[in-house]
Amino acid sequence: MRTYLVTGGAGFIGSNYIHYMFRKYGDSIRIINVDALTYAGNLENLKDVESQDNYTFIRADIRDREAIERIFAENDIDRVVHFAAESHVDRSIRNPEIFVETNVLGTLVMLNAAKKAWELPDGTYKEDKRFLYVSTDEVYGSLEEGDTYFYETTPFAPHSPYSASKASGDMLTKAYWDTYRFPINITSCSNNYGPYQFPEKLIPLIINNALQGKKLPVYGDGKNVRDWLYVDDHAKAIDMVQEKGRLGERYNIGGHNEKQNIEIINIILETLQDMLSEDDPRKALVSKDLITYVEDRKGHDRRYAIAPDKIKEEIGWYPETMFKEGIRLTIQWFFEHEDWMKNVTNGDYQKYYEEMYQTK
Repeated sequence: MRTYLVTGGAGFIGSNYIHYMFRKYGDSIRIINVDALTYAGNLENLKDVESQDNYTFIRADIRDREAIERIFAENDIDRVVHFAAESHVDRSIRNPEIFVETNVLGTLVMLNAAKKAWELPDGTYKEDKRFLYVSTDEVYGSLEEGDTYFYETTPFAPHSPYSASKASGDMLTKAYWDTYRFPINITSCSNNYGPYQFPEKLIPLIINNALQGKKLPVYGDGKNVRDWLYVDDHAKAIDMVQEKGRLGERYNIGGHNEKQNIEIINIILETLQDMLSEDDPRKALVSKDLITYVEDRKGHDRRYAIAPDKIKEEIGWYPETMFKEGIRLTIQWFFEHEDWMKNVTNGDYQKYYEEMYQTK
């Protein structure tokens, strides 16, 4: 039975990845989920798998070398999928130190622990071991006018403490291949959306606020462009890279769904109006009048667009979920999980939200 160590598995993308893997492989794999359970880690995301014999949750911080090395010593880990990271740009602007500690030093701890566990006396590594670092398109910076897409060869140009910290972890991972021939892959993905996403992110924030008749905050002029990827498509891509990717290689994972932020908001509002029944009181609350422009984010990149040509050509992956379909699936999930949303938006999140989105 192959054993996967998933860091940050209680977060948005990590929990979706775990669900995907169990749907695909069932009892033929084992997953160990290591998560520090910071504000965005939520064990409710995995309630339906927590009783499985082939699933284990360990609360640990990736910065804790002793704890991580103990996990490797006590388990024969075959695959590492390293999601764990501080991931919100706004928070990185307010508190860059925690991003460097987690995203850079934490990644170093993970690399060293895996290397120590897998390395043989002759400097090679145990057969069929792989470490995958989940990066982001934000390491490439912002596309300028006339540019087409980010490619794997695009130079790094991060503009926020978040993207700089992810670029650092990314480059460390690549350095372990170049220096030690440690068996790594790196994936850089575009903006994810789907079930279990914490509502500091654009799509769940807009869905949640619109259903309550609250203001919908839009940074700057709302014309910043992002490429959107449904989270299940991302999970499938990661699995395929670990199975078929060339060692030491980076693969871009893009959705071919480029849209301005204001366009995303309008699509969500229109889809909510279409999906809500006439007798649902929330239908009357959903309105474009809720759109409220707020002061632009510092260093706000104008456009991201990622080319998944390499992963399609070498591995056969391509995005299957178009945005119109994915947003309906996402909204339906939130309709069916109102308690989940209420639980995660209590307390400290509300204070943070009020501080971050002060209107002009």
